[in-house]
Amino acid sequence: MALPFFYVEQIEATGAILQLNEETSKHMVQVLRMNVGTMVSLTDGKGKKANVEVVDAHKKKCSVLIKEVMVLPPPEKRTAIAISLVKNTARFEWFLEKAAELGITTVYPLLCERTEKQHFRMDRMKGILVSAMLQSKQVWLAEIHQPLSFADLIQSQIFGSKYIAYCGEEYPRHSLHQKQTALETLVLIGPEGDFTTSEVKQAIEKGFEPVTLGDNRLRTETAGVAAAVVLGMCF
Repeated sequence: MALPFFYVEQIEATGAILQLNEETSKHMVQVLRMNVGTMVSLTDGKGKKANVEVVDAHKKKCSVLIKEVMVLPPPEKRTAIAISLVKNTARFEWFLEKAAELGITTVYPLLCERTEKQHFRMDRMKGILVSAMLQSKQVWLAEIHQPLSFADLIQSQIFGSKYIAYCGEEYPRHSLHQKQTALETLVLIGPEGDFTTSEVKQAIEKGFEPVTLGDNRLRTETAGVAAAVVLGMCF
């Protein structure tokens, strides 16, 4: 049976005593009713996983003894999605949660010509990524960047395979799941109303290949999850 899983910012060496923050302590002691002697797992989101034993079940500053530390390698492939912010922040957060659970390693919030810009709370977004990492039992925390413009994003030269998911028919497109990709893959997802023809042209000039996610027209956040599924299964 898998041990309960929690996030900490730093994991010490085997034998060290670690005091957990108030939020985690409260959840373990008051919500889950954990007592001295209970075993749980921790991750720092940077590849470390530790099995620990509760030695002080204090509801505000629970302490644990580190019994075992494992270091797991990062994902072999880097899969990134650059996706337009949407008017309904909850929908963007839903995408973020599902993309992280599916193993997407990097998310770029994108500001396009048709993006309806919304307030962006980095602390809340990181919290969603932490929860998704724990839910899916991963030990590498997905990375999220501050929102950036479409023009700045397409300058990126670090991805071997670059795709722009586009609904229009001005340019030939192939299905994303049919593509052969490099170890580092980036997919662009546009706003409600799609990318403009000008944006697609600019992306193509920068080495992006137009692709389709299927015959149905999808909401921005649904398209993002569809791309995440394809990247996770095929790449």
